[in-house]
Amino acid sequence: MIFQVPQFIDIEDKIFGPFTFKQFLYLAGGAGFTVVMFKLFPTVIALIVSSPVVILALALSFLKINNKSFIFTLEAFLKYHLGEKLYIWKKDPKRAAAEKKLPQKNGEEIPSLVPSLTGSRLKDLSWSLDVLDNTKSKTL
Repeated sequence: MIFQVPQFIDIEDKIFGPFTFKQFLYLAGGAGFTVVMFKLFPTVIALIVSSPVVILALALSFLKINNKSFIFTLEAFLKYHLGEKLYIWKKDPKRAAAEKKLPQKNGEEIPSLVPSLTGSRLKDLSWSLDVLDNTKSKTL
């Protein structure tokens, strides 16, 4: 059986002349805002107020950065600058809570019964367990 494979599925349809629906909405919104500004304010003030909106509408309609629409770049910019940031290097040390000591007896401190393991010791134990598991499974 021969099946026809759809092609160009990632390209949006041109609905309003050479513009897609999104492009048309961005341009219509920018043009509508500009018309309202020219009706409400004198020409010089309307130009100053509406020029950033026109530039934004044109960027949203036509600008692509790394083959992605400008709206994705704008969204990432706003999320980064308005979102909460986590600074790992300013983390508060919590060693005092980790080092628990048993109650004192006759003025002497009794050390904890749990042995402390360093990172390299844990890696060695993990490796030896892995090796033992692999050798046991091969011998069975």
